[in-house]
Amino acid sequence: MAHLTGVEPRPRIRHNDYSPLTPPPLGGWSPTLGASVVIPAHGGQHRLDLTLAALAAQTYPAHLTEVIVVDDRSDPPLRLPDLRPENTRIVPVPDGGWGAGHAMNTGIAAAEGEIVQRLDADMVISREHLEALFRWHHLTDYLVTIGGKRFAEEPALTPGQVHDAVRHGSPEDLFDPSALVSSSTEETIRRLDGLRASKNPYQVCTGPTVSLRRALLDEVRGFDPEVVRGQDTEFAYRLAQAGAVFVPDPDARAVHLGLPAQRGEHGSAIVRLVEAHLAHRVPLRRDLRKEPGRRWRVPYVEVVFDVTGADEPRIVAAADAVLRGTLTDVAVTLTGPWTLLDGGRRWAPGTEAFDLALVRAAFGHDTRVRFAESAAPTAAPVPFRYTAPIDAPPSPALLERAVKAMLEERVGLLVLKAPGGRTATLERTEAVARARLLAAPGEAIADVIAQTHGVRHATPDEFDKAPPAAQKPAVTPAVQPVESTQSAQSAQSAQTGAGMAGGNSAALPEDRAPRTRRGLFRRS
Repeated sequence: MAHLTGVEPRPRIRHNDYSPLTPPPLGGWSPTLGASVVIPAHGGQHRLDLTLAALAAQTYPAHLTEVIVVDDRSDPPLRLPDLRPENTRIVPVPDGGWGAGHAMNTGIAAAEGEIVQRLDADMVISREHLEALFRWHHLTDYLVTIGGKRFAEEPALTPGQVHDAVRHGSPEDLFDPSALVSSSTEETIRRLDGLRASKNPYQVCTGPTVSLRRALLDEVRGFDPEVVRGQDTEFAYRLAQAGAVFVPDPDARAVHLGLPAQRGEHGSAIVRLVEAHLAHRVPLRRDLRKEPGRRWRVPYVEVVFDVTGADEPRIVAAADAVLRGTLTDVAVTLTGPWTLLDGGRRWAPGTEAFDLALVRAAFGHDTRVRFAESAAPTAAPVPFRYTAPIDAPPSPALLERAVKAMLEERVGLLVLKAPGGRTATLERTEAVARARLLAAPGEAIADVIAQTHGVRHATPDEFDKAPPAAQKPAVTPAVQPVESTQSAQSAQSAQTGAGMAGGNSAALPEDRAPRTRRGLFRRS
């Protein structure tokens, strides 16, 4: 993401505590950013009509808003009703895919707004819904804002009834209060101080109403069209790895027409399909990776060795040390002049090219080992990266124990100083991504991580044996986040938190809480 131009520097938010930001009061500010509301839809014309009727009564300026309905092969095709926002159009999905993720990518490609709002085609939103979410994006550009929702069986409604109720600020009056069901994420949001205290806030970003700035959307390259269930959680996970901050806004109220899919006849099957996708793409779901011998699409830790100038025995020994470790959910990236092997040339024994050829022959068919000229700026979507000298690979248990310590202490960077002045680092990808976004020209990334996530220094032998349960190494106090100097200063989730680095146990999920009919988004 490029640096903001013409405005104050981005605020340095620590973890997900967006307290340094204060949004302007609803109705008391002047929006300037154009916004695109993207609605993926397959059938359900009547519910779509109600959604568009609610959108036609929004307080966010109509001249700054466009609505794109993406028709995912509805039969009959969807049509635009008379009661709709003035700048609304239908875009059909192209061949080559199906599902909400494919439809969202189609709508995003057609969108012209600086803010992109993903909205389900069966949502009746309050009149301030878009304004409440979009006001945050006028403060900085690395936020993901989340609207609230409650569920209700659809009563007999007309678009005119919905439009009038929304315009007068009382859409909840359209529904029987005793029949409204709160989202399971509301208790999580409230319990974790509006997600300010959340360790994995992406878990509650489940899609029906979410907005973000274009730069952040481009950074993660949109939705994964192969994920047909759970695509919103997978998308939010990648946003987290890009350094995003997640802000739920209680003023963005909505009613979702229909009960959650998990409560239906095929609810358990849907959950299984969601978990099948997330197991391969969200490594922090340790509870879904209980088979240590399996290979996963996105590994838990990337280990990087610079092999430039190293001989074949040292390179092989370093890679094997990682692959034999207690943490098996890893990938090894060997960086160096691999282009020496291009062109079909012969490699004389004793040359660097000959040693590299031996290494590539040894690991060329092992999917856990990768060859690159240089490491990518971050490990995304891999959540952790360990970088060490080629002759100082980690001990068998170091990665597992060091990652576990980072999770417990919530630090973003662990610096390990070994004898001889050599240094290894274990980075948390989300911390590095945010630091790269926030760093001023010439500013050290580690200094920014100290402000946003914390940095700890240690020696490798600290992790060679598990510390006593009663002892926990202290984290070096980090600098408090810099307050903003801008014009102003927060399908149900089924995801669990990050657990033990070994993959055989998991922390309790943040969103596993009793359901309640009284939620954060209930209008007082």
